[in-house]
Amino acid sequence: MLTFPIADVRKVIARGIADALANGGFSDPHLGLSEQDNRKPGLWLVGDHGVYLCSNGKLAEGQKPLVSYAEECNPHVNVDWWDVKRATFGGDDGVDFLSATSLEALFAGTPDGTHLRIAFMTESMQLFLVRKD
Repeated sequence: MLTFPIADVRKVIARGIADALANGGFSDPHLGLSEQDNRKPGLWLVGDHGVYLCSNGKLAEGQKPLVSYAEECNPHVNVDWWDVKRATFGGDDGVDFLSATSLEALFAGTPDGTHLRIAFMTESMQLFLVRKD
């Protein structure tokens, strides 16, 4: 499982929306490769050099997206990040879209939750909230 503070998740979503408003919409890393059009508010769960959430608003030239690393898989602070990435996200690089609307509904349903947890199954992911003190 990977863990992200809800406050950080909301910051990434807000940054994506702000970037989209300033730069012409939302990006979709799978556009043309997937039947689903994900050009809407949300974020990307990215697995490459660690696992992180990434804002999905279009960016101005030279601008970088806001990212929030999983607590367990941040290469800047976890020496075993590669093992964690392989055990959770898998060995290959990839990206999955998470809808802002769905995430906000999840947050509203668990108002005392402080962290988003993502569990990885063979063919799916499970998202749930926990309270960490």
